[in-house]
Amino acid sequence: MRCPFCRHADSRVVDSREVDEGQSIRRRRSCSGCGRRFTTSEAMVLAVVKRAGVTEQFSRDKVVRGVRRACQGRPVDDDALQQLAQRVEETIRSAGVAEIPSHEVGLAILGPLRELDGVAYLRFASVYRSFSSIEDFEKEIADLREAIAGSASPAGDDDSGAGD
Repeated sequence: MRCPFCRHADSRVVDSREVDEGQSIRRRRSCSGCGRRFTTSEAMVLAVVKRAGVTEQFSRDKVVRGVRRACQGRPVDDDALQQLAQRVEETIRSAGVAEIPSHEVGLAILGPLRELDGVAYLRFASVYRSFSSIEDFEKEIADLREAIAGSASPAGDDDSGAGD
């Protein structure tokens, strides 16, 4: 690491701290040449491998832009989109790999989007999964209804009618 003041090539680490919930490290350094101190930041780069084989850095903003299109006209605010993008990044990072196929990013978006807004989920899924017929939509709507019904029943409710 070159010193930003004197361009000397040698410095020593004085202090290291995790920031951004452990996603990056902040280091205080001291230059061996001029003795001045400076701060560096190190973050793990998460790369997305596109279908064509091109690799690009993961971007939360790109996730937000893609999901925002699916949410157009829906009652979804920017904070919810930012939280969704953060959840997607956390999911991807938890896989513990430096490169992830773009297909996996799409899969990581579907779950949180399904919870956020059903219509936006259907819009996104129809493009992402290349729906080609009405039957594709019908099947996805049936799955969505089933998931909503499953999460709507309170825990411990046994529908036995006992006590009525």
